[in-house]
Amino acid sequence: MDKRTLLKAAAALSLALMAATAFAQGGGEPIRIIIPLSPGTPSDFATRIVATAMGENLKRPIIIDNKPGANGILAMQELMRSKPDGNTLMLGGISPMALNVSVVKNLPYDTRKDVTPIGGIYNAFQGYIVSNQLPVNSFAEFVAYAKKNPGKVSAGHYSALTKIQFAALGRLAKVDLLMVPYKSTTTTATDVMGGTLDVSIVDSATAINMAKGGKLKVLAISLPERSDLAPGLPAASETVPGLAVPAWSGLIGPANMPADVVQKLNASLNAALRDKATIAKLAESAVQPWPTTPEQFAKYIDAETARWKKVAQDAGIHPE
Repeated sequence: MDKRTLLKAAAALSLALMAATAFAQGGGEPIRIIIPLSPGTPSDFATRIVATAMGENLKRPIIIDNKPGANGILAMQELMRSKPDGNTLMLGGISPMALNVSVVKNLPYDTRKDVTPIGGIYNAFQGYIVSNQLPVNSFAEFVAYAKKNPGKVSAGHYSALTKIQFAALGRLAKVDLLMVPYKSTTTTATDVMGGTLDVSIVDSATAINMAKGGKLKVLAISLPERSDLAPGLPAASETVPGLAVPAWSGLIGPANMPADVVQKLNASLNAALRDKATIAKLAESAVQPWPTTPEQFAKYIDAETARWKKVAQDAGIHPE
């Protein structure tokens, strides 16, 4: 049985156990949370942790429905087809909620009109990984090396988030990277380990685990400052001021959800995020809880959309 099959089996078992637990507590109609990512990813893992705690609070079963593909567009379209009754929700992260408008042509949704923000779930971060064959041992050395070798340092990107991060790096550090598109984190990281790709950006847990095994080097993290969740790793902004890209995610629903339903879901979500056991489990994946009100989350989405639209324009990135 290959790794992908094992991950799917584990996710299916987790889903079944979650639903069974919630039903045992007695509850009503199941709540479905759509995740625009594959099972086994850190975001999938974190969402399942929070969903379990929410299910216990609401005394209702919560099931996870993974719908990866197209930078979250497929999941967003599924959400938009759902009734606004609070029974179908989605993990709305930085890519589908703030970045796609800058990188995807003819985007089939509007985050202001087609979704209902419920609340933030977590802030995460990513790690800048480089091949062991690259003659650098710090982020500052990497930037200097890229400047000396314009257009020759290959940078693998596989999502709107990673593409725009490299665009920000290029603009802020004044470096010219050779951008190489990929379809998945796994393939990208494998090529960095093999030395056929110089640099990429992957989730924190993957970066830290690979670095411990000596398979590649992690030079910095994408947060504005250092984090206790990644001991010993500097922030990229220490070398390149302004280069900070927190990988946030929140809970959203379809448009026109009743206010009382939104408030009830938000209260349950925030209670889960303040639970000590939940916080400890999230920390294992280098994820920090991010409780907000629906209004705070909506304003943050608008601010992030405007921020990354300017970054994309300054970097010459056009929707395609």
